[in-house]
Amino acid sequence: MEAFTVHTGVVGAMDRANVDTDQIIPKQFLKRIERTGFGQFLFFDWRFNDDGSDNQEFELNQPEVAGASILLAKRNFGSGSSREHAVWALTDYGIRCVIAPSFADIFFNNSFKNGMLPIVLPAETIEQLFANCSTGRTELTVDLEKQLITGEGGVEIPFEVDGFRRHCLLNGLDDIALTLEHQDKITAFEEARQNV
Repeated sequence: MEAFTVHTGVVGAMDRANVDTDQIIPKQFLKRIERTGFGQFLFFDWRFNDDGSDNQEFELNQPEVAGASILLAKRNFGSGSSREHAVWALTDYGIRCVIAPSFADIFFNNSFKNGMLPIVLPAETIEQLFANCSTGRTELTVDLEKQLITGEGGVEIPFEVDGFRRHCLLNGLDDIALTLEHQDKITAFEEARQNV
């Protein structure tokens, strides 16, 4: 898993509450067995018109957010079914961080396990960030070590992340990598059990 330490990126502001996992990655695209290749289908029903052309009204299709890697959203982001593919689609598209006032629990947990940082901020802070984004192309820097978001115009917003999850993201440790940190003990146990 790719570590997350400090990330600077363009913000894509999605002024929608209750964005569910079926909107993030529609069910018809869940046939892949790899974790990659889902980004092209991210927000498919919103990003594209029926004829396959780009929907010029969709937030992430706006020129000023081209290449966005930070997503700003409203409450209850990632609700709906528990598909891990939603996080895979976001990361494959290039999103490294989602900032919202609240997240669905399973989506929130899946984000940390796949190297994407979900940040919970108070609703009034989110509204101020949306106001900043309404003036044009906006970049933010998210520093997980300092637990601080900074940006132009003196933006400085502290945030909190659970210590264990922070450690895992900073070091790029998913569940398998965490287990392999105990490889010597696992090997010793297996060798001791060979004669039993």
